[in-house]
Amino acid sequence: MSQTRILVLVGSLRAASINRRLAEAAAKAAPEGVELAIYEGLGEIPFYNEDIDAEGKVPATAQALRDAVAAADALLLVTPEYNGTLPAVLKNAIDWASRPYGAGVLKDFPAAVISASISPNAAKWSHDDAVKALGVAGAKVVEEASLNFGVIGQRFGETHPADDAEALTQLAATVHLLAETANARANA
Repeated sequence: MSQTRILVLVGSLRAASINRRLAEAAAKAAPEGVELAIYEGLGEIPFYNEDIDAEGKVPATAQALRDAVAAADALLLVTPEYNGTLPAVLKNAIDWASRPYGAGVLKDFPAAVISASISPNAAKWSHDDAVKALGVAGAKVVEEASLNFGVIGQRFGETHPADDAEALTQLAATVHLLAETANARANA
């Protein structure tokens, strides 16, 4: 059996963000045969603009994202909540990966969303907006793999999520479901 590759996009650009640490913990919790790669460079991709999304004009950073998604078997978004919605870098990544319209790399692509915030709401608004944007872009969102973490400042302020047994179990289940969906798609 070949390795299942899951590309992870983290919505917080801060190097030590708890969302980034959740992505790292998800990579640690991945079952054998599943590899998670956290994408670097979301902050360098220009905002989507159809004027520069043309042959010979696509920015290298945007093309690199498209290539990374195309090389993966599934996509995992880890998102905080900024002003009640998902961060601009994640929406921008979805926009670039969704083009060209109807034939972008996200078409029929398995995806899941993990959301986390300091509020008890657990970034559910951001989660819902990410699911909506992915769905409109053509991705197949695996809702059963969804995961929401609230009050993360208290829960993970002093402890890395990789050291939290309950979080690792939840993250492993999310990664497992997403990988199963990706494998079913590959074998269809």
